[in-house]
Amino acid sequence: MPYGSGSTSSLADILERVLDKGIVIAGDIRINLLDIELLTIKLRILIASVDKAKEMGIDWWEHDPSLSSRHTGSPLEQENRRLRAELEALRRDQAGGREPIERGDGRGEEPPDPGGGTTRRRPR
Repeated sequence: MPYGSGSTSSLADILERVLDKGIVIAGDIRINLLDIELLTIKLRILIASVDKAKEMGIDWWEHDPSLSSRHTGSPLEQENRRLRAELEALRRDQAGGREPIERGDGRGEEPPDPGGGTTRRRPR
C-alpha cells in the first residue's frame, strides 16, 4: 500500500505500521521558579511490537519476576534460598532435644563455631 498523502488509512493500518517500524517519543519537562529548577522529568518512550523490540535487543519484561511466569529468580536468589534451608536444617539437627543455643540476637540458636570451639548456652 503506498503511503502517499492521498491515501486514506484506518487506525488499525496506522497502528500496524507504528508497531512494525517502532516509534520513539522523547521530551523533557522542567519546572522552574524564579530561575531555580525545581523539577526535571525526562521522558523517553518507545512504542513497538514485541518482535521489533526483541530485534532491537530489548527484552527486560522476560526477566522481571512480576511480568513473567517463566522467571524463577536469579541464580543468586536461588542459592540464597537453598543455603537458608540448609542452615535451618542444621540448626534443627543441632538443637535435637537440647536447650537452644544463644545466637547473640536473642532469637535462639547461634550458627556452629567454625573454629570447632564450644558453644555458649543461654543464661537461665
